[in-house]
Amino acid sequence: MRDLLATLNDYDPGMLPALAETWGIASKSLVDEAIIPQLHRAMLDPQSSEAAWDKLDDSARSALQLLVSSGRQRMKMGQFERFYGKVRKLGRAQIIKEQPHLHGQSIAETLYYRGFISEGYDKVDDNLIGFFYVPPDLAEALPLHKTSYEHIEIEDSSSADLPSLPTIDDVQGISSADTSIIDDLTSLLAFTQANKVEMEDEGLSHQAVEALMPHVFHDSSIRLDFLVGLGISAALITSQDGQAYPRRNEVRSFLSATRAEQIRLLALAWLESRTYRDLWHIPGLFPDDSGWSYDPAGARDAIMSLFAELLPEQGWVSVNDLIDVIKEIEPDFQRPDGDYDSWYIRNAAGEFLNGFESWDAVEGSLIEFYVVGPMYWLGLVDIGEDVVRLTAYGRAFLDIQDWPSPPDQPDPIEIRNDGALLASRRVNRFERFQLARFARWEQAGDPYIYRLDADSIQRASAQGINVQHIQAFLLRQLDGKPIPIPIVKLLRNWQDGAKTTVSFESHIILRSNNEEVLDKIFAMPALRRHLGARLGPMSCVIRQDQWQALRDKLGDDGIEVDAASVGRGNN
Repeated sequence: MRDLLATLNDYDPGMLPALAETWGIASKSLVDEAIIPQLHRAMLDPQSSEAAWDKLDDSARSALQLLVSSGRQRMKMGQFERFYGKVRKLGRAQIIKEQPHLHGQSIAETLYYRGFISEGYDKVDDNLIGFFYVPPDLAEALPLHKTSYEHIEIEDSSSADLPSLPTIDDVQGISSADTSIIDDLTSLLAFTQANKVEMEDEGLSHQAVEALMPHVFHDSSIRLDFLVGLGISAALITSQDGQAYPRRNEVRSFLSATRAEQIRLLALAWLESRTYRDLWHIPGLFPDDSGWSYDPAGARDAIMSLFAELLPEQGWVSVNDLIDVIKEIEPDFQRPDGDYDSWYIRNAAGEFLNGFESWDAVEGSLIEFYVVGPMYWLGLVDIGEDVVRLTAYGRAFLDIQDWPSPPDQPDPIEIRNDGALLASRRVNRFERFQLARFARWEQAGDPYIYRLDADSIQRASAQGINVQHIQAFLLRQLDGKPIPIPIVKLLRNWQDGAKTTVSFESHIILRSNNEEVLDKIFAMPALRRHLGARLGPMSCVIRQDQWQALRDKLGDDGIEVDAASVGRGNN
């Protein structure tokens, strides 16, 4: 922290006359450079500092007491100004006219223009943060003993003891945590491997969401966006030219790990992610990217440190109480500079949420989202109606206990005669990822149901998976048991690919009530050119888009046409 002399040398020269008047220095005959040494002597003189101190009212003295008693004798500008008002930056002419040292518009402004507090900047976690501070040698000279500050209600959060949250026994609407996020991420990775998956903004395209949603446990687009963000943050998914791809080596390593280890890796990926921006996924909030900086990882880290101190190891606590306590002790957790005016965030009504008065709508909503969103989805907390409780994974995540490491006991994939393949949640996730590459998805859940058929074999072939690969996979799952005969026949028939190709086509058929009528139609060149192949003595194909012209010409030749059913399908 800079001492008083260095601070005075940094002052705007326009402030020096006001400071001189406050500290009893006749400055009219002095140049600015000559005022500073005299100010320095006067401000450190006990009698002079006591006289200046006595001219302050109780509120201003309490503000100084707070600042001096805050450990490092400084406080973030935004926090101090919330308590004691804004400080206008005035030029020499404005200072002469408005005399803010005598008639300050706020306590903070009065203290600033009388020289009791100064502003400085420091780098904190890569952010340049503004502070108000009292130079240490000036703090020693001030008669702080003359004012008791035991009654001050606002304490600096760095030195205050954290309150204890009461536990709650009567809990309604409990939703216990699970680890289904692992299963859904496996499905997402398999989906990006087997399909062309387009991305939009920070999530999947609308078409991809519609296709994938039936195969995940929770019908929530917000949770699906979180899955995508996790996949990218954990280096499991990459995006190239607007399309999502799995990173094969990383995916294999991740999916082969135990479920407990996978939860740990995903929780850490979320904690450290700067690509997944929680604030952008809160229902009812609409942040605008322009003109301000947001560090999602810094905000998470700050809140998790507070959670580690505030949440009990066991028992339920109120989410609203938790938010209220954080608002009291560390409101600027995601805004290190205390700036509540330059962020562009709208609510559902289109109103901008500016100022500290919007804290509950923004910061409060973000804390609640952490709890009922990512932390619940990751299995770190159980939730209920306005309550939260840490799980074993949650306590480990907050460094309260060691990370759980229960062993996995994987099930094999069940293979049925009809080509259905059933994979429970206990199937090794990498095995299910491979299965999803060559089998058709039918149903998500426990078990997942896939089917091996001709279409899925052809899709697998396009990914470089041949019949031999599929057969080897199935034999590994059967552990010495034979592959069911129908599946053996299917694989044998597709051993060398399709034997031949047929196509299904849609045609309009002309049928007559006797052979002579059709012979007559074929004998007339004007009519025959509308016809395709003859299918029998009394029927033939009509060429594409020719049926209406043929109908009109047949009518001209006195042949009655019943085309009602064709008209309903083609008009």
